[in-house]
Amino acid sequence: MNVAGKSALVVGMAKSGVACARLLAEEGARVTINDVKPAAELAGVLDALKDLSFTDALGKDPMTLLDGCDLVVLSPGVSIEAPFAAEAKRRGIEVIGEIELGYRYARAPIVAITGTNGKTTTTALTGELFKAQGVRTWVLGNIGIPIAAHARETRESDVIVAEVAGFQLESTQEFHAHSCAILNLTEDHLNRFGTMEHYGAAKARVLRNQTKDDFCVFNADDPLVAAMAKEAAGRVLWFSRRHEVENGAFVKNGRIVFRLDGVEQEVCGAGELRIPGAHNLENALAAVAASLPVGVTPEAAARALRTFPGVEHRIEFVRESKGVRYINDSKGTNPDSTVKAVEAIKRPTVLLLGGSNKNSDYCPVFRAFEGKVKAVVAYGFTRGQILRDAKKTGYQNIYVVDGSFEEAVEKARSLAEPGDDVLLSPACASYDMFDNFEQRGRVFKEIVSRF
Repeated sequence: MNVAGKSALVVGMAKSGVACARLLAEEGARVTINDVKPAAELAGVLDALKDLSFTDALGKDPMTLLDGCDLVVLSPGVSIEAPFAAEAKRRGIEVIGEIELGYRYARAPIVAITGTNGKTTTTALTGELFKAQGVRTWVLGNIGIPIAAHARETRESDVIVAEVAGFQLESTQEFHAHSCAILNLTEDHLNRFGTMEHYGAAKARVLRNQTKDDFCVFNADDPLVAAMAKEAAGRVLWFSRRHEVENGAFVKNGRIVFRLDGVEQEVCGAGELRIPGAHNLENALAAVAASLPVGVTPEAAARALRTFPGVEHRIEFVRESKGVRYINDSKGTNPDSTVKAVEAIKRPTVLLLGGSNKNSDYCPVFRAFEGKVKAVVAYGFTRGQILRDAKKTGYQNIYVVDGSFEEAVEKARSLAEPGDDVLLSPACASYDMFDNFEQRGRVFKEIVSRF
């Protein structure tokens, strides 16, 4: 891709936007940066780009910035359906997203992980499998480091393991994954996509541009994901923790097994995984199925599976205080993710629920308690909806906090007794009180560290 001398508009100036602006400017494009926020609220962005030449259009309507534009690059938070993006396409201006831009400059093959839940853990774990094989590995994408930030540093002998979300995939055109995995599909981000059909279609774009020489891995235990296999042009593989599959990864006699064309390879015992929970066994199976066909050996995979400690903000043990264990699952940003966290816990638990709205149904969270959750503390913008859904399911031991996040954590602390867990797994996005789920998790850990 040659952008030298061309006019490029980058819309959305979080991490992805900064990475795109830098890449484009360093490749010789005339870059304009834009965000709904004014420059006064984005001082860090301007500092990050101060060594580059660009036009500052922060706080302006992007519709007014299209004249003379050759390329529009969207950050994941900006919809491809936004009016200015539609107008740009009508004018014949190419509109792409950050992972598309990063892909066009990357030299390494991509292993892509998508789905509703488990993406970050599976991406990080898959990266560890390749590292254990001795491959120079870049773990990028929605996991927190944009592909565009490092694309030009990659070599053909490397591998990029990328977490790719629907927000990112919806604006792809040429993006090509040599191997990919679709983990699951449950209700999430309906405030952006409107329907599950549109949400699933965005995820399925990871299959676009694959050929018969590529591999695509599907969750055999998820009917919505399994149905996507008919769209695959690549070699279809499966993973399942419930039954054996013809080609892919499964559990047999308590061992993780990978089978391809009738040849079975044992990896390790399912009980040897360092990360807990049935959902993490599924994540491990997906990682095995996505990596073994493209060069990882069972021995290398076993080393990584036995030592991988998990990721920050996903069922992360913080500390124990006065016999109470505090667990940070701030990455639980939708009901299904929180259900998986609840299923993984073993002790009586006080659960912190709440945050910003995604038009979610919280009833499945309450139905998953099975007597383990002794109390719920609801906080944030969604506290009223959570209370209403608790009543629908007959759950009564719920406490609503109208104040700050710290007050909610303190309330959970007051309800916990020695031998209990306090679990932050909000089932909601974080934007009512925080910049992102990472900030929410770190604030939780800071509060708990003071107990």
